[in-house]
Amino acid sequence: MKEEKFKVINFIRELIVYLDKYLENFPRKDMEIKTRVRNLSYDILEEAYKVNATGENEKIQNLDNIIAKIKVIDFLLNLCYDKQIINLKRYMRFGEKLDDILKYTIGWKKSIKQKNGLG
Repeated sequence: MKEEKFKVINFIRELIVYLDKYLENFPRKDMEIKTRVRNLSYDILEEAYKVNATGENEKIQNLDNIIAKIKVIDFLLNLCYDKQIINLKRYMRFGEKLDDILKYTIGWKKSIKQKNGLG
């Protein structure tokens, strides 16, 4: 579980850095999307740290929150691609980063469930 925990946090950090770098030239009319993506990425980081500080039942809920927020970010980035705010290469790179976070979050959740016999 420790490996998933640290990898998830590291992947979230990488996502935040990448978002800050490549979402800088947003059109003014779409600034709300940029703000929402950025805020959700920080929310995901906060949820990951909460998992480390909560009881077993709350851990699963926090991990579910991370998964849900990743899906919202993915939707918003897809919207950015559809509106041609970001190109295909960036969209794919964002997707890779989100997939890494999702994969390790799900693994983290599974390891908690197995540890607690929740299968």
